[in-house]
Order: sequence, then structure tokens, then C-alpha cells
Amino acid sequence: MQNGISKKIKSNPVEIANALGWFSIGLGVIQIVAPRMLLRLIGVKGSPGLMRLFGMREITSGVGLLTQQRKDRWLRARVAGDALDLASLGNALVSSNSSKGKVVLTTAAVAGVTALDLLCAAQTSQRPFQKGKPLFVRKSITVGRPPEELYAFWHNFEQLPRFMSHLKSVTTLAGNRSHWVAKGPVGLNVEWDAQIMEDKPNELISWRSLDGSDVDNAGEVRFKAAPGNRGTVIQVQLQYNPPAGRMGAGLAKLFGEAPEKQIAVDLHRLKQIIETGEIARTEGQPAGRPRSTSRKYDDLVRA
Repeated sequence: MQNGISKKIKSNPVEIANALGWFSIGLGVIQIVAPRMLLRLIGVKGSPGLMRLFGMREITSGVGLLTQQRKDRWLRARVAGDALDLASLGNALVSSNSSKGKVVLTTAAVAGVTALDLLCAAQTSQRPFQKGKPLFVRKSITVGRPPEELYAFWHNFEQLPRFMSHLKSVTTLAGNRSHWVAKGPVGLNVEWDAQIMEDKPNELISWRSLDGSDVDNAGEVRFKAAPGNRGTVIQVQLQYNPPAGRMGAGLAKLFGEAPEKQIAVDLHRLKQIIETGEIARTEGQPAGRPRSTSRKYDDLVRA
């Protein structure tokens, strides 16, 4: 039976890693929502607060497995968590307040999962990431400024985080390259290096990510004069490959990190910055809401 499991892991380690990711999220939710029930189930009289911390760790590991390319890193993080769980169960075994039979069964189950994590980590570290079907995003907006001004503003990549709420930093490198750090689901960071592929002053900037990026992506931004001297139409096209395919994209949407929503909001932020010099908010105004616009907009946009 063990040989059969090993063969399955070797044949499709990414699928097993994703399954372990969902297992981590499910277990973490139970640990946070019903810690006392779980403590009774495993026969341990412990702290519900500590159990909730373990649950947060499990959810973080699960999201990392489902959304990041380097799954072996997150599997090793799971192994470290498994070791902590086994140490806690070892202490419970010598405690007079625990149910020895339940603790022994739980320890055996955790040891089995640890072995699975170790095998899967070894296999995923030896294989390239398996990519799914790319997803596409297209958005546009009209800004009351000439194309020359908007092109110059956008081309200074290091100031893009001013209006791109999901970006933490952009660092310009040599050779038309740059390093990007963005916010991922539930506070995780994703990073990539990108290279400019085409650069037409005042008209077009196109780019693609380089090998080894956490998220494969490519896209372009076009600047076209709007009819009637109304400014410039900015058109953004983005192609990206979620680390866990469409399942990863769905998970990102669940945690409010969907690029199609982000880009639409970011373009409105850009319009406000360019036209008024700041991002408008209603908070603090006598007739305004305590927080500007909608709750979802606030959570995504407010710095």
C-alpha cells in the first residue's frame, strides 16, 4: 500500500500538494471555529487559544500550497508544523489529563500526514510547476490628461504602487527589467521579475514576467487620445497564469485578490491622482460615511 501511495505522489505530486492544501484549510477552519470540540476529539485538555493559532498556521500553509508555484517550500512549512503537532501530542501522552487511546490514534494519523508531506515535498522540488490555462483581463478608462503625461507617469514603474493597491513595491533594474512585489491572498506576498518587451513613447508599454516568477504574467498598456480633446483612453490588457490554475484564481477571488477587480479599481485611482493630485475619500466629512465608498472598495483601495 505504501508503494502505491509513493507511485501516485511521483506520478502527480502537484495534484497531491493541492489536495494537502485544501486539507490544511479545512482543518484550520475547524481548529479556529470549534477548538474545544477538536480537543475533545483527540483526547487532549489543551488551550482553545493555542488550537486557534494552529488553525491559522494550517490555513496559511493551505493557501500557500494552492496559490504559490514553489509548493515544496510550503510542504516543508507543513512538515515543520507537523513536528510541532507531534511534540505537543508527545507531551499529551505523558499527561494524566489526556485520553491516551485517542492521543495515540491522533499521533499515528499526524505521523502519516507528515510522511506524506515529506514525500510530496521531495517530488515537487524535482519538478517544474505545471501551469494551467492562462486567464485574461481587459480594462480601460478615460483620463483628462494628454497621452504624453500619462505615458511618462506610468513608465516610472517605482511609483505604480501609488495607485495599484495590490503592489507593495517595484524596483527598477538594469536592462529594461524590474522586480515586483505584490500582495497575495490572506497577506502572502508574490514576487516576480519583468522585462519590457515593447516601448513606444506616448503610445505603448508591453511586458512579460521572467522564468522563476511566482505568477507568470504578460500584458500591455496603450495610451490613445480620446475623441473631442477629452484626454486619453488608457487600455490595459493582462494575461496571467494563477499558480494553482483556475482553482488558484477562484481562491484569490475568495480572498479579494482577483486581478480583474484590482485593475478596475486601480485605474480609477490613477484617474483621481492624475486629475486631482489625490485619491478622493468621504471619510471625515460631515455628510460622508465613516469610511469612503463601499466596504469592499475600502478594503481593496484604502492604503
